[in-house]
Amino acid sequence: MVFRSTRGWQSTAVLFALTLFAVSFAVQPVQTEAQSTGSQTQNPPANQQSSQDIPDAPSTVQPPPKPLFPPEGPAIAPAAPAGQGQGQNQGQNQNNDSSSTPRQPAPGDQAQSPAQTGTPKEPRNQLNPDENLYTIKKRANFVEVPVMVKDLDGRRVDGLGPKDFTVNENGREQTLTFFSSDPLLLSVAVIIDTGMSDDALQKVNQTYSSLIGNFSPYDEVSLYTYSSTVSQLADFTQRQEKLTGILNQLKVVRGRNNGPAVLSGPFAAGPSVNGMPVGGPAVEPVNTPPRESYVLNDAILEAAVDLSKRPKERRKVIFVISDGREIGSHAKYTEVLRVLETRDIQVKAVVLDTGALPGYKQVEKLHHVFRQGYSDILPKYAAATGGGQVYGELTRISIEQAYQSITSDARNQYTLGYIPLAITGAKACRTIEVIVHHRGLKVTAKDAYCPVVGQ
Repeated sequence: MVFRSTRGWQSTAVLFALTLFAVSFAVQPVQTEAQSTGSQTQNPPANQQSSQDIPDAPSTVQPPPKPLFPPEGPAIAPAAPAGQGQGQNQGQNQNNDSSSTPRQPAPGDQAQSPAQTGTPKEPRNQLNPDENLYTIKKRANFVEVPVMVKDLDGRRVDGLGPKDFTVNENGREQTLTFFSSDPLLLSVAVIIDTGMSDDALQKVNQTYSSLIGNFSPYDEVSLYTYSSTVSQLADFTQRQEKLTGILNQLKVVRGRNNGPAVLSGPFAAGPSVNGMPVGGPAVEPVNTPPRESYVLNDAILEAAVDLSKRPKERRKVIFVISDGREIGSHAKYTEVLRVLETRDIQVKAVVLDTGALPGYKQVEKLHHVFRQGYSDILPKYAAATGGGQVYGELTRISIEQAYQSITSDARNQYTLGYIPLAITGAKACRTIEVIVHHRGLKVTAKDAYCPVVGQ
């Protein structure tokens, strides 16, 4: 009896031990899984940071986001698809080379003017590239001929070469030693007629900013005015602000009043009593109109003398703004023209007021009848010196357009040069004829040149 109870207790203990052992094996995987889950929940920042470092896939809607900071080391290019690696690598190498070396100008790029590049350049001699226009020092009698070529519509013709031109001096063909189509810097003497009508002068006053704006920073300009006398307002300078200030002061000058002179009436004489002058003899006064004078020849001569002292590498131009009348100058036309042809100076002009009216120039040629002076003298100066047409303008806009055309034509001309054949005898002026070997083109050049005494 006792034996049975003892054996039963032993069986119960063994069963209990087996149960504990089985429970321990079942609980261990659950704890392992809980520990792994806990470790995942304890380190979420590391997983999130690693997931943010991975870039998003390219989107068809939005561009891929740019990195916040540039990579410290050299970027590694992605592998190229098969068959394209060699071509893409060559293209990348070319791009890298172009970024490390300065870009060479393409053949189609436009050439910049001296004012754009910041440094003026001398004209190239297309007949002899090793020399320019101003290194010809062996022969002092070198003749320079500026030439303007336009079509029948008045448009400038570019692209001609030395073989397109022939220059005759006194009827004999000359051999060109210099040819260039490059623009030249200008030395310009601007002459303003303050004796024109006040209405015309006020129109000119409104165009001064346009006048100065058509010159480049490397052009040098001087200012003159004339009516009965000639005055120089500014010597040659490249400072456009100085020229603008002087022209602004000139705006207060008034032109002449229109209408005939007052010869009778209360405003024609001084005080009088019963028709007799006070304090004077009882003689009827005779009033005569004051003699008018517009010394255009004297103004051009003074500007030409000053221009002859400027550097020879500049193109010398006299720019006249006037009504074209000439009365009372001490200098004669032939004398002034001789100076212009000796010093290679061109005359260009804008004519206003009555000088710009159609048909008025033909009437004023009868100066001995109308006593109004010569209005055709500016076209004669311009034609003889190669200055081209004289612009007859009546409105402010047309005056400003004439400024632009004159300065552009003066700067952009063909420059021809030659060494003339020796001529025995007196050094008189010699005629020049320039021929262009194309139909339908109009050539503008000076008619003659006069050798300087001592050549």
